[in-house]
Amino acid sequence: MKRNTKLFIGAIFCLLLVAVIPSATPGQITSTQPIPSKIIKGAFLHGTISQIEIINGQTYAHAIEVQYFGTGGIGTVKDAQISFQLDDFLRFFYLIPQGSETRIIGFVNNFNTASEGQVPPEIIQYQGDWPLANKDYQNTRATKDSTITSSNVASLSLAWSYAIQGIGAYGGAASTPLIVGNTVFFQDLKGNVVALNRQTGNVIWTKWYNDSAIVGPDGPAVGYGMIYVAKDLYNITALDMSTGAEVWKTRISYVVTTGIDIQPIVYDNMVFISTVPGTGDIFYAPGGIGIIYALDAQTGAILWNFSTVDTPNLWGHPEVNSGGGCWYPPAIDRATNTIFWAVSNPAPFSGTPNWPNGLSFAGSALFTDCMMALDYRTGKMKWFSQAIAHDIFDHDLQISPILTNATIGNVQHQIVIGAGKMGNVYAFDRDTGAILWTVPVGKHENDTLDKLTGETLVYPGVLGGVETCMAYSDGIVFVPVVDLSTKYIPTGLNYSSINFAAGKGELVAIDVNLGKILWYKTFDSINVGAATVVNDVVFTATYNGMIYAFQAKTGQQLFSYQAPAGINAWPAIAGNMIVWPVGVGGTPSLIALHV
Repeated sequence: MKRNTKLFIGAIFCLLLVAVIPSATPGQITSTQPIPSKIIKGAFLHGTISQIEIINGQTYAHAIEVQYFGTGGIGTVKDAQISFQLDDFLRFFYLIPQGSETRIIGFVNNFNTASEGQVPPEIIQYQGDWPLANKDYQNTRATKDSTITSSNVASLSLAWSYAIQGIGAYGGAASTPLIVGNTVFFQDLKGNVVALNRQTGNVIWTKWYNDSAIVGPDGPAVGYGMIYVAKDLYNITALDMSTGAEVWKTRISYVVTTGIDIQPIVYDNMVFISTVPGTGDIFYAPGGIGIIYALDAQTGAILWNFSTVDTPNLWGHPEVNSGGGCWYPPAIDRATNTIFWAVSNPAPFSGTPNWPNGLSFAGSALFTDCMMALDYRTGKMKWFSQAIAHDIFDHDLQISPILTNATIGNVQHQIVIGAGKMGNVYAFDRDTGAILWTVPVGKHENDTLDKLTGETLVYPGVLGGVETCMAYSDGIVFVPVVDLSTKYIPTGLNYSSINFAAGKGELVAIDVNLGKILWYKTFDSINVGAATVVNDVVFTATYNGMIYAFQAKTGQQLFSYQAPAGINAWPAIAGNMIVWPVGVGGTPSLIALHV
């Protein structure tokens, strides 16, 4: 693990000033003379900055809002200014307009940089839209900033449709678009990125990559005037969000045993991404290790990295083993500077002729199938909690974690909700990683075995359990479930036993306070359309292209819609519109439904 040393200015608004030197008390006017200024155009600093000034040789940054201690108590200053210099500490001067003059009102030494990090301006401005992969940094996939409700959802109809251009081995789409103001950003399963007019679906710009080896999920992230994507299996790139022109690219993998299949997330001028152990058709080859990276959002420079395998020799057998990595975006707890990652499985599963039943990774094979809490600024681990030790069935804990609060056993907890292909939903204590409850979902058969003696049918199988993202709203977590089996033997699995047509799906609603199932719905097709909540409605979709809407509290079906193709992706919602990629067979499209 490593990180470049970097001083930075924390979030400007919501700043609380504390003076530590007696020569300048906050609120005390230390200069009464007008100060000449010179504006520097186009500069950028961390924080909510509108412009930069040089005043008497000192650099100042205009902020939208600052809170401060004054002689009359705590006040709020609009159009405040902050000066700074990079020394062995940060020094800050705060200025306020006073009549036609600008006066210095305070001085802060040894500013605490452990405060909340900066949210990209686009995410602040368009937080009522869908600016993040899962709507927010808590990964709730829920919005109340929409006019779609249980009273009008049945009137949803097609507003526009965009024909997906890049069709890969797994279809045309396996992630969510973003809605940012009047623009929809989307990445298909050949890595191509398109910006569309939100109202019409007309193309604004397209960036072509046409990489046929992409497996997905993929997808865009937004921040600081840029769109961030994995352009292929090895490189992260930043595109100008207005034109699609490449601003920078960074290669984070140089071997076929590790590649990128994840939608990035952007926070505090950093881009977070992970590799997984494989590329294209080469997955879980010996030596593949999933690694988490933090990149500088402005330059693409690697700030730190963290291996999701606890030993560089892959639990003693790098010539056989591989594992770890993350497939879905993490959650970020801004108050504690913690980023939560759900880590995938070890391999080979379930073994090899020389190492049956996972004997090549005897023991827990850390940090596979773990919920993991890192300091987002440094990559330093805070805790990990393993859901399955010595997983021989490819039962990842891979779904995006959800952050919320719950009262469990009459005790208030901040929790992290995780789930994965093992078909369990877990509530972890956010401070310690302790598992507070576990709820099995879907069909389970022979899935707790740690040793096989012959061919064994297992539910959930290698492509079963919870395959796509959950949603959370008003004390309920909504879980999409795949009931699909696999036949395993001690030295591997029978891929021909995986029958998508015979698979079933479910949507399960769980009370997070009780850890109990409230209601569930079953489908004749596997559910790989995630869960998404808007007001009192929860949406999901199945592989055969059916979109469903249910009343969130009761599970009453309110709406269904047959899409023009199968669905292995999930939607974004803003205003009166839901935008859903439908990319399997049929007519792969990005469709917009509106009320």
